[in-house]
Amino acid sequence: GRRGAGSAMSLRERGAGAAAVETGEDAAATLAEPDGLDRCLSLLPWDRFSAWLHCVCVVGFDLELGQAVEVIYPPHSKLTDKEKTNICYLSFPDSNSGCLGDTQFCFRFRRSPGRKVSLCCFLDQWDRDLPVYLKKDPAYYYGYVYFRQVRDKSLKRGYFQKSLVLISKLPYVHLFRTMLKQIAPEYFEKSEAFLEAVCSDVDRWPPPAPGKILHLPIMGIIMKLRIPTYRDKPGTTPIVQNMHQADAQISMALPTVHEVDLFRCFCPVFFHIQMLWELVLLGEPLVVMAPSPSESSETVLALVSCISPLKYCSDFRPYFTIHDSEFKEYTTRTQAPPSVILGVTNPFFAKTLQHWPHIIRIGDIKLPGEVPKQVKVKKLKNLKTLDSKPGVYTSYKPYLNKDEEIVKQLQKGIQQKRPTEAQSVILRRYFLELTESFIIPLERYVASLMPLQKCISPWKSPPQLRQFSQDDFMKTLEKAGPQLTSGLKGDWIGLYRHFLKSPNFDGWFRSRQKEMTQKLEALHLEALCNENLVFWSQKHTEVETVDLVLKLKNKLLQADREQLPVKSETLKKLQTHINDIILALPDDLQDILLKTGT
Repeated sequence: GRRGAGSAMSLRERGAGAAAVETGEDAAATLAEPDGLDRCLSLLPWDRFSAWLHCVCVVGFDLELGQAVEVIYPPHSKLTDKEKTNICYLSFPDSNSGCLGDTQFCFRFRRSPGRKVSLCCFLDQWDRDLPVYLKKDPAYYYGYVYFRQVRDKSLKRGYFQKSLVLISKLPYVHLFRTMLKQIAPEYFEKSEAFLEAVCSDVDRWPPPAPGKILHLPIMGIIMKLRIPTYRDKPGTTPIVQNMHQADAQISMALPTVHEVDLFRCFCPVFFHIQMLWELVLLGEPLVVMAPSPSESSETVLALVSCISPLKYCSDFRPYFTIHDSEFKEYTTRTQAPPSVILGVTNPFFAKTLQHWPHIIRIGDIKLPGEVPKQVKVKKLKNLKTLDSKPGVYTSYKPYLNKDEEIVKQLQKGIQQKRPTEAQSVILRRYFLELTESFIIPLERYVASLMPLQKCISPWKSPPQLRQFSQDDFMKTLEKAGPQLTSGLKGDWIGLYRHFLKSPNFDGWFRSRQKEMTQKLEALHLEALCNENLVFWSQKHTEVETVDLVLKLKNKLLQADREQLPVKSETLKKLQTHINDIILALPDDLQDILLKTGT
């Protein structure tokens, strides 16, 4: 059944993505010329740093003030008071988590509105080559935390408590986690000077270019990694090899920049993975109650990633506290719970979020030594307190029949002591095949909304995409539905109906629409290029010719502004056409036209 999935995916890539591939390469090539890149990157000190991080914060505990940001580096980094407050509260585990020693976790928070987005041209370029689920969301920051709490008699509270926090727009959980593991313990022993050295290391990193093997030096170690691109076949991870030659510096190859250990996260609820996949796909309100921020954040990230390569389009908070600026908005009972996934650890939430329809309760994440017992889905009314037993509390009835095969496969892995990485690979492939089986019929139908190439005339505006019709789409499912690639039975139609009302469909369809509209604009440009425009202008009045020149110049600007998937030769050819038409005009008009819109 897998071959069908592959061919349908390539159908989509041929449709909307094919031309994008060529220009993506072109644009990347112009930036990758060492000279061009260095020119672009020698803009200012800290430009390379801010391609990866917004800033580094140290959050400490003060008896008078409570949690406070003690250091922000580089010192010129801007954070609003609201952002600082969010960072303060989100960088410490709730007191009831009792995290002694070192804890790592991550959080995500809203950026304050009205901030100007300072993104260099080259950063947009990298973002464009990413798979959709790794693209930056300009409205949010991630915080990656290394928290230390150790007994210290010399301090009034009897404890040393501090967090080192990396603030970034990039969702590269594994990269920043690895980096913190390297630098945080040493930072706690040393001081600010060490932090300064770390930041100046990051300021020497190459830009986060997808698809290249990157070498990132950090305090005497080199991290080697590769950021995925949208051209990678979903589910494949090109391996980054460790260098074997006598290397002056120790190098660490990172197998991934963004993935979490799926099997470990889903282990406590692994009988319900398919139901959880449906809930995430449909953008249902979900809360994960866990004993610590590291477990809540890993589980939320695992949930969000289980529908990849689809992008989860609603808000998600790997660690959420009662001090969060969105606390009131998300816990109000005056309206239905919003489409978000929250990770919480404070027992207070067991009361506050009692009215939420789906609650995942997780105990300490330990990998089972023996095969876990089948855990029933529990009714919500049984969730009285946070010390209720682990499990999924919901009255949701899944649309699809349960896939017993995956459960057996994972159970067998536990019996045979299969390494957790291998179990995660099996689980990730299972989710990927499920998501692809679900999305391929939609891809196929949406590709059919594209007008035929023969409808594109250089002298008319590009044709519009046909409207999406739910009824027409549903009719296609009989012959070309998920049954072509998946053996799972169940109410697929009901699942699609529900999905079409969800934020995930909305986000997916919008990005498809944009891709296809840009493809139409690009085809229109090519059609214009293939016309003999000079000959046309000689047959028309000067007014019409001037009008044409201005329209063509606008087209060129649009191609650049919207990064249309057009070959660079097409753009050069169009520029030549424009110049030839202008040169055939009287001198006074030539002067005016050469000055406008350049």
